[in-house]
Amino acid sequence: MKILMLGWELPPHNSGGLGVACYQLCQALSKQNVDIKFVVPHSGHTPVDFMDIVPTSSNLASDTVLYSSYDVSNISHNGSWPSEEFMDQHEHYARTVSEIVQNTDIDIIHAHDWLTLKAGARAKLLSGKPLIAHVHSVESDRAAGNYGNPYVREIERLGLMQADKIIAVSEHTRRIISKDYDIPLDKIEVVHNSIDVNMLEPRSNDNVYTYLQVMQQQGYKVVSSISRLTVQKGLTNLLQAAAKVIEKQPKTFFLIVGSGEQYTELIELAAQLGISKNVLFTGFLRGQKWRDAFSIADLFVMPSVSEPFGLTPLEAAAYGAPSLISKQSGIAEVFNNALKVDFWDIDEMANQIVSVLQHDSFQETLSQNAEEELTGHSWENSAIKLKNLYEHHKGIAV
Repeated sequence: MKILMLGWELPPHNSGGLGVACYQLCQALSKQNVDIKFVVPHSGHTPVDFMDIVPTSSNLASDTVLYSSYDVSNISHNGSWPSEEFMDQHEHYARTVSEIVQNTDIDIIHAHDWLTLKAGARAKLLSGKPLIAHVHSVESDRAAGNYGNPYVREIERLGLMQADKIIAVSEHTRRIISKDYDIPLDKIEVVHNSIDVNMLEPRSNDNVYTYLQVMQQQGYKVVSSISRLTVQKGLTNLLQAAAKVIEKQPKTFFLIVGSGEQYTELIELAAQLGISKNVLFTGFLRGQKWRDAFSIADLFVMPSVSEPFGLTPLEAAAYGAPSLISKQSGIAEVFNNALKVDFWDIDEMANQIVSVLQHDSFQETLSQNAEEELTGHSWENSAIKLKNLYEHHKGIAV
């Protein structure tokens, strides 16, 4: 089974969970005897033994402006956007994929998210091979329920209509795809994301957040949130809930990890709420600092307004932190040992945070149960489901 996989990012050059999900899914597919040629818009990736990574540009990722799905979606369509640089990058990717598909023996084209749908649709027309569109997020998701960028929506709409099958990472995403683009539900299959805990670095013996460790020894608690700082992630609601938590539990720190266009807005909001001394903003992190932000947490919170899936609660469980997650998320469909709250219910969010912070036995039970449940999560079932879809569509004339 030969798959031409189209993606916009892979670790270590990724802006979020999309690249991680693509990498781990492909690794699981390779164990099902699936031969993958993965096309990315830049070079600089370490070769792997389970797939062939093909860059469409010789530029190293570190030297190239790479736009994530959210970067384009977030900026208003005001005549100056999309930028010429992005348009050139997007068109070059599609053009190179067209060349690859005419000189490569493949069975299926598998495109991840809207940034590759244009290339996928062209490849389908040129090759006559079936196109599978894998949706990790929808434009209205990234715009927190709003219309979003019309340029993005048009590409998304046309690509999804031309796809022979659509993969959604959750039932939550499946319903949104159908609603936004009037696509029959039977064309959309749910294949949940998962996690490969063996790929995670082990917990550190020495946590880098020594200040927070010292404060924990003095009775303080730490609540972490790790995400892009965007409207989709619901962090303004979290800060409003934080003010209520701190009023009841003054010895609480909120550790906010990530970068994004809301960075300054969130700092200003913390100041307006009078909780600046209790909120720490780290910016974007990788490596041990990222891992230790989970490990230091007495509770991890994912308050997303709309989250197609959301891997971070599983990562939190791997590093020993219990989670409070938004009910408006895909992970809520498959992760049982986490507290769940409506993203808009600030009072209930605050109440649940306080209940964990005030009861050590409750926190410990949540953490242990989440870690045990994590052992049942793997990419194997998702890979098997995808391979069956490949087999079904292989050889179908387009």
